[in-house]
Amino acid sequence: MCGIAGVFKLDDNKATKEEIKTLTDLLIHRGPDGEGVYCEGSVGLGHRRLSIIDLTDDGKQPMLFDEKYVITFNGEIYNYLEVKKELIKKGYNFKSKTDTEVILAAYDYYGEECLKHFNGMWAFVIYDKVKNILFCSRDRFGVKPFYYSVNNNQFIFSSEIKPILSTFSSVKVDKGILMEYLIMNMTDHTERTFFEGIKTLRGSHNLIINLRTKEMSIKPYYSIKHSPEIAKLNEEDSIDLFEKEFKRSIEWRLRSDVKVGTCLSGGLDSSYIAAVASKMYKHNDDVKFNAITAESLDPALNETAYAKIVVDHLNLDWHVTSPTAKDFNEGVQDLVRTQEEPFGTPSVFLQNLVMKKAKESGVTVLLDGQGADETILGYPRYIGAYLKTLPFYKRPFVLKSMSTNYGLPLIELIKNQFYFTSYQIKKKRVLMRLGKVNQDFMDALDFSTLKDLSKAYGNLSMLQQMEVMKTQIPQLLKWEDKNSMAYSVETRLPFLDYKLVETNLSINNSFKLNNLWSKYVLRKAMEKVLPASIVYRKKKIGFTAPAKDWLHNSAIWDVVVKSPMLNEIFNNNIKKPNDINLFWRVCNIALWEKEFEVKY
Repeated sequence: MCGIAGVFKLDDNKATKEEIKTLTDLLIHRGPDGEGVYCEGSVGLGHRRLSIIDLTDDGKQPMLFDEKYVITFNGEIYNYLEVKKELIKKGYNFKSKTDTEVILAAYDYYGEECLKHFNGMWAFVIYDKVKNILFCSRDRFGVKPFYYSVNNNQFIFSSEIKPILSTFSSVKVDKGILMEYLIMNMTDHTERTFFEGIKTLRGSHNLIINLRTKEMSIKPYYSIKHSPEIAKLNEEDSIDLFEKEFKRSIEWRLRSDVKVGTCLSGGLDSSYIAAVASKMYKHNDDVKFNAITAESLDPALNETAYAKIVVDHLNLDWHVTSPTAKDFNEGVQDLVRTQEEPFGTPSVFLQNLVMKKAKESGVTVLLDGQGADETILGYPRYIGAYLKTLPFYKRPFVLKSMSTNYGLPLIELIKNQFYFTSYQIKKKRVLMRLGKVNQDFMDALDFSTLKDLSKAYGNLSMLQQMEVMKTQIPQLLKWEDKNSMAYSVETRLPFLDYKLVETNLSINNSFKLNNLWSKYVLRKAMEKVLPASIVYRKKKIGFTAPAKDWLHNSAIWDVVVKSPMLNEIFNNNIKKPNDINLFWRVCNIALWEKEFEVKY
């Protein structure tokens, strides 16, 4: 994992090494192990390296291939050894042990179709001198970031927003995204960012620039494939297939020349990752697998007891961080700068400290469980769509039984049936809590994505796919990338292996909510490696911060009251919301506006 940046001059001026280095210097935290710049004519590519595979100078970027292509690449191709083996059969020779060289050789042989052969996470730009194009690509689910802008007669791209902002004379807010965040807590469902004029290349998309005509095109290259054959499998075969694909995913994500560890909350996903990965990773009895835990000091949110059970059972090397309200209030402004855009929950601070603890513990590659809930029905909000697949007379019994197994009051499960269907009610409720809103900002609102979610709510498969590709997963991945790279830590996500995602989404839903247990297929696989107290724990706490305690006596509200943007939005009549999630979003906007000097 690294940092990339570069430019293409639309006015035919020459790109200079000095201006590219100015961009990459702002990404040094993403790649402290080396830097490189390549300029030719109006094209400039830059790179900051975090050495993971092949720690020698053979992995230096930008990397050239036969004087035909130049690449700057951020990410990992997990199956690079398999792809490399096939390319060797086709006559290719390799000078390094890197996956970067494999990408270039695959592009040389397959062209744009090379992406079909990759299993991994990536954001890269290939300067193709033969076709005279820039070929830009982002991985299927958008694990690795790719921001771009067209301004000042240049196309500019980067792994983060700050290098692009450094080329702007002024910074303006995108009112539409700001209001969708404020009202509905939605952020990454479009290509727009909170900054006017800066966009993100969405996952599963390529961006191609013809360097002669200067025309730019964006097109998708992947969509999730459902397998009717997998859907027909019985319970035993479904569990076996899940277990097989998961273990392969872990095996590939353990490929590294630096220390690997895992996040561990004590929940199902992270516990199973720890169990499988620690068994594969242990080369001798003296080597323990590292696990990093964030401990909530709120007893109602503290899962550390579960994490300890896993640690003791697997004999892990355990590192715990226990942030306080004081830590949060002293560190929140730095977090806002790290995240670059407003984020949905203070729990992002917990994640940030997990990454910091990993760095302090000497762990450079960290496994995490993003994607499990969305693909094997872990969230209570999926229950409504699931119930619609059942005969009406069965629904009360199922709800009552699920209440027991989820560890949630029956009324909470009933509410979840309407999670996506009441967006107009939600909008009105939020506006009542906030007060009258400036019409210019209201006019910028676009509820099309939420309407799509409402329509998808009656189709469980469609709903899951939308959350993976458009709403839930993209924002989680953005927060994690920025947090991890702030400490030069690479996170890898076994549940978001695209073949495992397709397998999980294809498995019959009755094996995901079998016997009224959520994530049933996962629990059955876990039975072989973890104690029942973990496998069949009922209440899902999730990665949750004690937001009320952290914000209760916070001085952040003083920043809100003085915010020019919020005073404009609320016509100089800002109300303090009682709802803690809404309260946080208002605070986050004020802190973000202050940090980046954003105008409206």
